[in-house]
Amino acid sequence: MVGLCALWGLQQVVLKATAQDFAPVLQIALRSGIAAVLVIGLMRWRGEPMPWAESWRPGLAAGALFALEYLFVGLGLRWTSAAHMSVLLYTAPIWAALGLHLWVPAERLAPLQWAGVALAFAGIVVVFGVRAEPLTLGAPGMLWGDALGLAAGIAWGATTVVIRTSRLAHLPATPTLLYQLLMAFALLTPAAWLMGQAILRPSAAVWASLAFHAVVVSFASFLVWFWLLRHYLASRLGVLSFLTPLFGMGLGAWLLQEPLQPSFVVGAALVLAGALLVNAHGLLQPWLRRRAAGSRTAGG
Repeated sequence: MVGLCALWGLQQVVLKATAQDFAPVLQIALRSGIAAVLVIGLMRWRGEPMPWAESWRPGLAAGALFALEYLFVGLGLRWTSAAHMSVLLYTAPIWAALGLHLWVPAERLAPLQWAGVALAFAGIVVVFGVRAEPLTLGAPGMLWGDALGLAAGIAWGATTVVIRTSRLAHLPATPTLLYQLLMAFALLTPAAWLMGQAILRPSAAVWASLAFHAVVVSFASFLVWFWLLRHYLASRLGVLSFLTPLFGMGLGAWLLQEPLQPSFVVGAALVLAGALLVNAHGLLQPWLRRRAAGSRTAGG
């Protein structure tokens, strides 16, 4: 899981590093198309049917939101750093928790989770509102890039809500992944041309980036993730996944020499702590119940 988090944190850095020769939106579109072909091949090899009739409506909705998320990522990386994008993208659990709170009675937020939501929103305010240090990537462009990163997190959270509240929740993981990859390819390819994001200057670094994103990130890493979900507690894996933005921040600072402003580090810590509280609630509940029972026993 730690290895997966390192890969997922590295993907924003690689997109940013190759952006001058390979526009991020076009790169994401092409990597999605290649990964979709690989997923189709895997499903055929397994003899796994694609349940179009029962899942196409939520599948298209989840796929469109997935494409929107990565459109915001690709555009945002033109303005902001890979570190900022990694952290703001990981506000997704907050938006997903709020959406599920509204739509699924069994997913109502507990007091501890509301505290996590408040903490994360405080971190967002710090990231956007406290800019004591000069923005070396250029303001207000960096603020615009950060806003797109936050929008990507919202789109990711909305994707989770669609999957959890539809027939997709009862399907194997590969059909849902295929919907997302196909829609990302179908929507982002024309979007790249229309938005002037169709830059492609072939080089060894460009092809290596495409292979990394298509084969390693969008195909292999998700298969490993689904395998882990079948063998380990999803709640624990979800908590470990918060290493991803930490890897994104560290790798961005190391490989791209991106400055980490103190105000951003403080805001990022608040955002990730809040999202962690929301996500780790299931793991903390038994401990909290034991503490409460111990307190009552001691009081008695």
